[in-house]
Amino acid sequence: MPQLRIALAQVNPRVGDLAGNADLVVEWSRKAAESGAHVVAFPEMVLTGYPVEDLALRHSFAQASRAAVDELAERLADLGCGELLAVVGYLDRDEAGVRNAAAIIHRGQVVARYAKHHLPNYGVFDEYRYFVPGSKLPIVRLHGTDIGFVICEDIWQDGGPIAALGQAAVDLVVCINGSPYERNKDDVRAKLVASRAAEAGAPIAYVNMVGGQDELVFDGDSLVIDAQGELLARAPQFVEHLLVLDLDLPAGQGTSVEPIDGFDVTRVTLESAELPGYEPLPAPAPAEPLSDCAEVWGALVTGLRDYVHKNGFRSVILGLSGGIDSAVVASIAVDALGADGVYGVSMPSSYSSEHSRSDAALTASLTGLHYETQPIGDMVKVYVDQLGLTGLAEENIQARCRGMLLMARSNADGHLVLATGNKTELAVGYSTIYGDAVGGFAPIKDVPKTLVWELARWRNAEAARRGEAGPIPENSITKPPSAELRPGQVDADSLPDYELLDRVLDQYVEADHGYADLLAGGFDPALIERVVLMVDRAEYKRRQYPPGTKISLKAFGRDRRLPITNAWREHTPIPV
Repeated sequence: MPQLRIALAQVNPRVGDLAGNADLVVEWSRKAAESGAHVVAFPEMVLTGYPVEDLALRHSFAQASRAAVDELAERLADLGCGELLAVVGYLDRDEAGVRNAAAIIHRGQVVARYAKHHLPNYGVFDEYRYFVPGSKLPIVRLHGTDIGFVICEDIWQDGGPIAALGQAAVDLVVCINGSPYERNKDDVRAKLVASRAAEAGAPIAYVNMVGGQDELVFDGDSLVIDAQGELLARAPQFVEHLLVLDLDLPAGQGTSVEPIDGFDVTRVTLESAELPGYEPLPAPAPAEPLSDCAEVWGALVTGLRDYVHKNGFRSVILGLSGGIDSAVVASIAVDALGADGVYGVSMPSSYSSEHSRSDAALTASLTGLHYETQPIGDMVKVYVDQLGLTGLAEENIQARCRGMLLMARSNADGHLVLATGNKTELAVGYSTIYGDAVGGFAPIKDVPKTLVWELARWRNAEAARRGEAGPIPENSITKPPSAELRPGQVDADSLPDYELLDRVLDQYVEADHGYADLLAGGFDPALIERVVLMVDRAEYKRRQYPPGTKISLKAFGRDRRLPITNAWREHTPIPV
């Protein structure tokens, strides 16, 4: 049986950086060549970064992308990687429009292109758009083995391009991907690839992107699964990695180029002869799966780190209240950027408790971040006295003075301001526009309050496992949460118990269940109406909140976007 050594380059590109991404492809192609690989596959649209969103509408960008592919082919050959078969994702354009494309490069030439009609734009994008007739499925014969190539969403289609490759009798399928992270998606992904491998009757090598891009995080988790559905190799999550594996494959026997179930096929022969037998490398041990909290924490750290670095910032600043949210955000920031890149500010008002001040200071001490105290009492007094503010207006002016202080520090020192609100607060509008909602990035925007506590306990336990002090004060985890905008205030004065609230929100926001569904789920009618009304009324606040890392299927601002002006209420009877 022919032998073939494949390498999956799980790398972290930046959108729009064609030159930098080409350098990335060259760097990892060299590593693959040094490992003795015969094939190296890169993620979907690695050359442009992903997703490009409306950059795809610019002819200049698509033209530059295609030119960069041709330059890359020559460059790889000039640098001694010409014998390597490189599969590189990029943006293409033809008379039909923009294309999500793969270039198959060998000996300084693009020997085949798989340019799919339509750039996918669903969930993360707009709608599913699978293979459209007119695209030709490429099958390349290399060292006596027939290799078929597909792109990302092809793998989600039953009886689609992968099934067609199976009918064409390919020996290996290479699938290049830009699959964003969501909780528990790695389990779904592996099962899906296994089912497609069985459909193809051949192993599938699935390479995925890694790194952050705006709200999205790509977790890698590249893998190889054989035709029987057995996992052969798996890369770790949230890190760049070259996964190298030797495969024993059948000799390519397919010759037909006739359309298969409507899918056009093109065949390219590069090397018909099998390689002389060689000693395979030891099979890499599959990366151990992460626990749910470790996976989420990895996503949040990766998302923040790449947002900061890819946008040219060197440091971040946040308000430290002594509460759980700011303590968790501070810990994420320190893990992402190092303590020297994180600045925390305690901004006590006349209502701030002693434990809030001491817990904020302890957070700074445990994490090692830069720390200062800036009392806001005098600033608040000026506004309150001059405008005669009382009640909610007086409460909110405290949050807005804090937001103004953080933005002033940002302007003066170049820090990126982090908003520390969580998904539960954002859902029900429990935040102050131009106050605690100010900032350039919101690391836990898609993290429900109950998960914030869970992550805090996990992070401290992880520190203990390493023999380190936990970064999050125990009191910040255990004390009743409070914005401390009036004497003795706690969140429970304004909101249902967080455990119960998150259960309702999970059904209403994540699952899109209506009033009748929630009622059938056993929730109290008064609770349903209270929560649903808070969520519906807060859409205008969510529209003005900073971007933040997506970890769920329904992230605010990315996946769930309802009308601000909206008279529909779930408790309103349907007119007869």
